[in-house]
Amino acid sequence: MKEVYGYVRVSTKEQNEDRQVLALRRAQVPGENIYMDKLSGKDFHRPMYQKLLKKLRAGTLLYIKSIDRLGRNYEEILEQWRIITKDKKADIVVLDMPLLDTRRGKDLMGTFLSDIVLQVLSFVAENERGNIRQRQREGIEAAKRRGVRFGRPPKPLPENFAQVCERWFQGEISGTRAAKLCGMPSPTFYRKAELHRKEADGYR
Repeated sequence: MKEVYGYVRVSTKEQNEDRQVLALRRAQVPGENIYMDKLSGKDFHRPMYQKLLKKLRAGTLLYIKSIDRLGRNYEEILEQWRIITKDKKADIVVLDMPLLDTRRGKDLMGTFLSDIVLQVLSFVAENERGNIRQRQREGIEAAKRRGVRFGRPPKPLPENFAQVCERWFQGEISGTRAAKLCGMPSPTFYRKAELHRKEADGYR
């Protein structure tokens, strides 16, 4: 009887892991043997994953829900698969892809097919991650063209800002004094004052 483990990963603390956990429990993975990380899959520096690796050895079996739960980086997924199956000599099962089950096809052809499927799926997982980043960039650019502003909203200008600016423009007070009267750092005051001057000139 193999000792059975499961691994769950969600990218953020806000994401729900219930679907993965339920799939592992249906596969008869004991609750105490399910290891979970709430971290990005961009690398394998994850505390629970590293703890799990120390448990794996010949005669143990690891379940994961899908290949992208193991990771998102193509080369690293293949390397971790090699560590689990070759170095640790443990078996691994990807529940969403029955062909990725190292308990089956221990002969040369079975291993070859498993390796091909793994490489294709790993590439697809990484490629989709790249597509998501590209769609995000395109969405941000489109939003910027529509005038959507990103980042923290600017602080409202103090009520005396326009008056202080005029006094500075007229040479009545220094820029340092003007910034102090507005409660701003000098570089911020100069930048805002220049914008104020351009807007005022535009209305004239």
